[in-house]
Amino acid sequence: MRQLAVYYNDSLAGVLAEKSSGSDYTFQYADDYVNSNLPAISVTFPKRNERYSSEQLFPFFSNMLPEGTNRKTICRLQKIDENDSFGLLSALAGRDFIGAVNVRRLQ
Repeated sequence: MRQLAVYYNDSLAGVLAEKSSGSDYTFQYADDYVNSNLPAISVTFPKRNERYSSEQLFPFFSNMLPEGTNRKTICRLQKIDENDSFGLLSALAGRDFIGAVNVRRLQ
């Protein structure tokens, strides 16, 4: 299982996980975040205690990834399969993302 910490600015919002390579994704808000006054990370992820599940990487997270030539170049340099969106997101973890939401490697 691969996991990434999801942050809203500098606050841990939750954990994104891939159960098996290329399928079965979950996002779970952190309890402290659910109970805070901070906003949901997206309108598609209202704050709740229950886990979100999907057979594909959630569009909210896949939209954080580069496309086209940039994606191909990064995947080639990082030796990541272009179809491995979670792997690419993981490779970019800790880098500067557009907006308040970013991902980091779990510590």
